[in-house]
Amino acid sequence: MVDMEFKPVDELTYEEALGELEEIVEELERGERDLQVTLRYFERGQELASYCLSLLDEAELKVEEIIEDDESDAA
Repeated sequence: MVDMEFKPVDELTYEEALGELEEIVEELERGERDLQVTLRYFERGQELASYCLSLLDEAELKVEEIIEDDESDAA
């Protein structure tokens, strides 16, 4: 992962964002980049992590709504 041109996170699926995040973690763990590149990867990783968490939160809310709807329909 050498390309510093990143696709906007809101255009990524959860799976794409998570995959990119995993690549960034591997790149950072290698520690072979200069400080500026490392900082850019770190920033991108933070952005991806926040995006993934927000998608998971949305999914959790949808699941809770479905469960509540099913429970109210059963009553």
